[in-house]
This record gives sequence, structure tokens and C-alpha cells, in this order.
Amino acid sequence: MTAAGTPIAVVTGASSGIGAATARQLAAAGYRVVLTARRKDRIEALAAEINEAGHQATAYALDVTDRAAVDEFATAFRSLAVLVNNAGGALGADPVATGDPEDWRRMYEVNVIGTLNITQALLPALTASGDGTVVVLSSTAGHSTYEGGAGYVAAKNGARVLAETLRLEIVGTPVRVIEIAPGMVKTEEFATTRFRGDTDKAAKVYAGVAEPLTADDVADTITWACTRPPHVNIDLLVVRPRAQASNTKVHREL
Repeated sequence: MTAAGTPIAVVTGASSGIGAATARQLAAAGYRVVLTARRKDRIEALAAEINEAGHQATAYALDVTDRAAVDEFATAFRSLAVLVNNAGGALGADPVATGDPEDWRRMYEVNVIGTLNITQALLPALTASGDGTVVVLSSTAGHSTYEGGAGYVAAKNGARVLAETLRLEIVGTPVRVIEIAPGMVKTEEFATTRFRGDTDKAAKVYAGVAEPLTADDVADTITWACTRPPHVNIDLLVVRPRAQASNTKVHREL
């Protein structure tokens, strides 16, 4: 998985939503993108789409919570320009008093341990590039709590702290660490997955909001941050739709 003269970008959770949009935009920006996700059929179809558009993409089925599989994946890279830690997600919206510990555990495994696994495994290749970039997709949930969101907030706080600490620990190396924290983003799966397929509950999240962010909006910020000059580090970029002033203050036209 090397291409002379072409910087390589790995995108986790690339089978849909922000991950898929980021893969498309990084490919258009001149990166050879390596798409990873558990759903092999999805990433293979996306890789074919990107290649047919005249760009470069490779699909690799991967569960970032499987450390052995991640380590095997990492052996393919001697040098790597960008790692986008996008794999994650939310499960449930129950209060602390009745939340399912399995939901909390799964969110922590994917959002934090998955990010840790692949970042650790690929950090040598990112360093070897002489100009590596680690992107961590956190969330505004990682910066401010809200009722019914404690499990997801805790997981995204973990991802946020991972990014902040890594930046401190590797300062002086040729690797920068960028955190992108999106607010309300309407994608085809996020809220539906959170509410276990209940499309009515998922729709209520965005009810009356004229223009939530799209996956492309977030992908645009990721691509912009990655394509800044090497000495420019976007430590934290918080991006919300205009209608959202905070996690709990949203203008709705109902």
C-alpha cells in the first residue's frame, strides 16, 4: 500500500457518512485513500467509485477494536501521510440511572480504544513520512454534556483527551494532531443507529432544523485541516450548523 510520490491517507469508518465523504474529498485533494470499515461491500463499492472518478482508493475490511487485525493492517505501511480516526458512534439516549452498561462499553471500545489501537499501530509510519497528520473525530459532545448523552459524552471525552495528550507527548516529532468536533450532523445512519433502527426517534433529532450539517460539510473541514502547510496545526476545530448554539440550544422551526 505504497505509492511513490502520492501521499497516503487512511480513513476509518469509511463505509458511510462522514468517513465516506472524507475519503472522497481527500482523494480529490490528491491523496491515495485507504478505506477501512467492517462492511467490506460498502468500502469496496466506494473505492470503485473513487477510482472510476480518476482518483486512487483501496478498500480494506477492518474492525478497529480488533488489535491483532489492526497490527496486521499496519504492516502494509512504511510511510503514511494522514490517519483520520472517524470510526465511532453513539448507542442509546438513556439517563445515567437506567443506561445499559453494554452500550457504554461498546461506545468506549469503538470511540476510544479503536482510535488508540490504530493510532498506536500507524504512528511509526506517520512519523517516517516526515510530515504526518493524525485526525481525531470527536464531537461537541466531548466538550459539553447533555441529558441522555452521558455514555456518548464520556466516550467522546475520551477521544478528545487522547488527542490532546498525544499532541503533548509527540511535540517535536514530524506529526501533528488535529481534533475535529462536529455538532449536529445529519447523516443516513448516525441517529438511526443510536436509536436501534427507530426512524421516528431519529427524525426527531433533526425536526425543524432547517440546515443541519452534512457529512460533506464535516469532510470539508477535515480536508482543509489536513491540507494546511506542515507547520500549521489546527488543534481543535468545532463546527456546528448556524441553528445550533450549543448541544442543548437549537433553533427549530416547528
